[in-house]
Amino acid sequence: MGDMDRARAEALLGAAGLDGMVLFRPEAFRYATGLAAGVATMWGRAGSAMALVPVDATARLAAVISDHAAAGARDLGETIDFRTHRIWIDGVTVKGAGTIADIDAAYRASGNTGPRPETFDQQACFRLLADLLSERGLSDAVLGIDLDFVPAADFARLKAAIPGVDWRDASEIVGRLRLIKNDREIERLRRASHCAEAGLEELVRTARAGSSIAELSAAWLIGARAAAAHNGHGLSGHWDYISIGPDLKNGGATLGEGDLIKADVGTLVDGYSSDGARTFVWGTASPLAAQIYEALLETFLAGVEVLRPGKTFGQVHETMLGVMRRHGFHGYYRGHFGHSVGAAAGIEEWPFLSHGNAIGIEPGMVLALEAPFYADGIGALMIEEQFLITAEGPQTMNRLPRELLSLG
Repeated sequence: MGDMDRARAEALLGAAGLDGMVLFRPEAFRYATGLAAGVATMWGRAGSAMALVPVDATARLAAVISDHAAAGARDLGETIDFRTHRIWIDGVTVKGAGTIADIDAAYRASGNTGPRPETFDQQACFRLLADLLSERGLSDAVLGIDLDFVPAADFARLKAAIPGVDWRDASEIVGRLRLIKNDREIERLRRASHCAEAGLEELVRTARAGSSIAELSAAWLIGARAAAAHNGHGLSGHWDYISIGPDLKNGGATLGEGDLIKADVGTLVDGYSSDGARTFVWGTASPLAAQIYEALLETFLAGVEVLRPGKTFGQVHETMLGVMRRHGFHGYYRGHFGHSVGAAAGIEEWPFLSHGNAIGIEPGMVLALEAPFYADGIGALMIEEQFLITAEGPQTMNRLPRELLSLG
């Protein structure tokens, strides 16, 4: 089952004058179909996995997928019209085979014979898509495509292979769909946030004078994985940006008196990445570092107050930057103070809490709000949390205290 709201997709596609859209980005393919796009997407080329989303929310989805990835689609045949293509990976199903001749017979019986492409046959994939469009009466339709993913060379080949379609960029439509999360997505993000914070708790427990960045990172990951296992699920990925001390370029720094520890971390649950950060200090922070953190905390809390329906992304940025200015930071300027979170290829998902962004904040969004400061010679300080936007306002998914915590 995919996570796309088909009724909302119908409204957005219809408003844009589109008859549907074809999704190529692996995360978008999974968002529409609920299926992993498969290993043939590893080169970032278009075609090995494509999802056709008709504008009519009641119309059946269709998808082109590799024969290797199709195994995961067996239970979805009634809801999605699948077309499969061969990729380089050889495989066959055998039952009761006792000899190589039995295996060879299984190849012949399944029709799984003949040469396979070096990776995948892009033109064969486009032909399958053309067949689907023809069957749906969409060969001359106006269709959206996630052009923020499709390479220019591949788009030229697509237009040549299916020349009757008027292809339009639907990247923003996909982004707007993904901006509002359903209950399953919210739960994944909540679990991911919990695991990341459990990792921070382990980091705090194990930090010692002389600890290196690598040791703090390892402790964080141990705690995050333990929390996932305790709650009966795994992690599909993880990342961390941890710094120690005043020299932000020193990857070999070790922990000493007064050193700041900035830990910007996230874990992935079913492809959905959390994003959060806390700052610690070994011993006692310098008066200047404490003053900076006080300004950041006030800035962060002011942003939380604006992070609610009826406000815009730009208003959050304006409010937070204004607080920093009142604290005397006249040269400080963040390009954004946060972003949506979800299952994008990177950690930060469009749109951003940036200057002049007129996108309105709505219930169902999950947004990461951040107040960072970086200065070589002082160190890095940061507060970041994940919020579910409700009709009543923001609900944090985090539980750790926001104050600058002294360790040691």
